[in-house]
Amino acid sequence: MSDITMADELFAPLPEAERPGSDSIARPSVSYWKDAWARFRRDRLAMGALVILALIAIAAVAVPMLTSYEYDGQDLAAQNRPPSATHAFGTDKFGRDILVRVCYGARISLTVGIVAAAINMVVGVVYGGISGYFGGRVDMVLMRIVDILIGLPSLLYIILIMMFLGNTIQSIILALCLTYWTNTARMVRTQVLALKSQEYSLAAKVLGASDARIIFKHLIPNSMGPIIVTVTFLIPQAIFSEAFLSFLGIGIQIPMASWGTLVNEAIPTIFTQPYQMLFPAIAISLTIFSLNFIGDGLRDALDPRLKR
Repeated sequence: MSDITMADELFAPLPEAERPGSDSIARPSVSYWKDAWARFRRDRLAMGALVILALIAIAAVAVPMLTSYEYDGQDLAAQNRPPSATHAFGTDKFGRDILVRVCYGARISLTVGIVAAAINMVVGVVYGGISGYFGGRVDMVLMRIVDILIGLPSLLYIILIMMFLGNTIQSIILALCLTYWTNTARMVRTQVLALKSQEYSLAAKVLGASDARIIFKHLIPNSMGPIIVTVTFLIPQAIFSEAFLSFLGIGIQIPMASWGTLVNEAIPTIFTQPYQMLFPAIAISLTIFSLNFIGDGLRDALDPRLKR
């Protein structure tokens, strides 16, 4: 009897006053993207990197507009001056303000990185989605093309493009877009191969949805997490590639300023005026590190397997 009495006490219904209402919600539902943003905000390193990147972007827009100096304005009476109240980052051998040139160079470097990554994302998503969805011979042919492009030395055709099209921003973006999309295509192909056999994809096919609708309305949206992470890592790669090309002298040409050209111009004065190389090098490092940390934070936030 004691056991029965104890069971009755344990499983007795709640009093009417303590019962929750029929319309009460114990825990509000949170969408996938809201939950990912909440987890991303808890990553202090990624949030700090996002703030630094935002400050760099703001400086790239605001500083050349607010200052009285021009990025190509020469002042031969102020050559090779160290950092001071007049010139925060000093001046170069032509008396040009380095702060303005670094901020103007941020416009070019960030534009090249973001535009190249966006184009690569579109090409890679479409190419990889088609390859993974249709499979078979289509997949084999498309992936063999990707393997051939990966095997070609990228610096060779980049130099050829520069020779034919000139050292312009457009030619650099075109050169960076020729093979950078291959990694995105491989990743999207892997995601589509795993998702095309899911119930919602098969149901859409049974209901008569076209192949294009299944790819771009069902499969690609469910792969956006890895796609965003991949594109985030493409931006620093493109920025570094542009800086490297400009450093070699086959990228952006003077008097235009990118971070690579600024470092290249500072080589002769690296021991006498090291600040001329220091500031653009710091800008490159901060931007690339920030984008990498943001990519790591997005990878952790968008991966459901890492949800805690």
